[in-house]
Amino acid sequence: MDLDVDGVGQAVGTGAVPAGPRIDDLLVRAHEHAARHREGAVADYIPILADADPEAFGLCVADVEGGLHERGDTRTAFSIQSISKAFVYALLSEAFGHERVLEVVGVNNTGLAFDSVVAIELNDGHPMNPMVNAGALATTALMPGDTAQELWDAVRDGLSRFAGRALEVDHEVYRCEAATNHRNRAIAQLLESYGRIERDPLVVVDVYTRQCALRVDARDLAVMGATLADGGVNPVTGERVVSADVCRDALAVLAASGLYERSGEWLFEIGLPGKSGVAGGLVTVAPGKAGIGAYAPRLDAAGNSVRGQIATAYLSRALGLNVFASDPHVPGGKP
Repeated sequence: MDLDVDGVGQAVGTGAVPAGPRIDDLLVRAHEHAARHREGAVADYIPILADADPEAFGLCVADVEGGLHERGDTRTAFSIQSISKAFVYALLSEAFGHERVLEVVGVNNTGLAFDSVVAIELNDGHPMNPMVNAGALATTALMPGDTAQELWDAVRDGLSRFAGRALEVDHEVYRCEAATNHRNRAIAQLLESYGRIERDPLVVVDVYTRQCALRVDARDLAVMGATLADGGVNPVTGERVVSADVCRDALAVLAASGLYERSGEWLFEIGLPGKSGVAGGLVTVAPGKAGIGAYAPRLDAAGNSVRGQIATAYLSRALGLNVFASDPHVPGGKP
């Protein structure tokens, strides 16, 4: 999609983000810039998501110093959906380590839809990455806990620590998704047949469905992203949630696969790890600097927030966040 950033200058930044007033000013501009766009459509394959207000739009930047910068509908609650995958993957990596998680889930982009069954069969039952449903189900299945309740508690409590507050399930979303998640049940049972899931696959699907139904807002997403940006320490609560090594692994996976089959385009245009959800949420991470949380329920064909992408592209350029952007080296450091 056209991210409409041709008129936005590309700033090159190192170290910290600019001072708060500069962030606030650019946040207003990014919100106004993206709000003009009305492309895309609210998700309707999960019936309750179709009830979202298509004009809702919140944008928040949480910097690693704990500063919060908000514009628009940042406190409007919505279900986290697939964004949860990134943080469960980080929690699992913290529990089991780099090699074990890589062995089970993988890190390569499938190039196919997020709920593809073909991708599983083409790879002998091995999920290619934790940001598609097959990999996410395998990831959730590995979380600590001997019982279904313990498994769910590990997921919910871990995501709450990332957000810095207790997250609750939207029970209406959960009931709606539980009644329509036939494809995820099939994927989990297929993974079980390949020996990739050792728990009851229907228990795994239920926990995953609850996980996706957790209620968050754009501010929560920004804080969760900032926790990954700050080496695993929540900059608002000061709590260490995961290690810096885990953050590195999680952000690498997000850069490769966070926006499904559009991940390459996203990285090319924006240059930051990010993850989208079909309820309209989008989290983006500028390592060492900040997390950006967006909520705008109009989606493109791949299931990514249209306004969220445009606003994030604006901020990436204006704040100098793109990890690939640099100025020419001047020998001796002289102009």
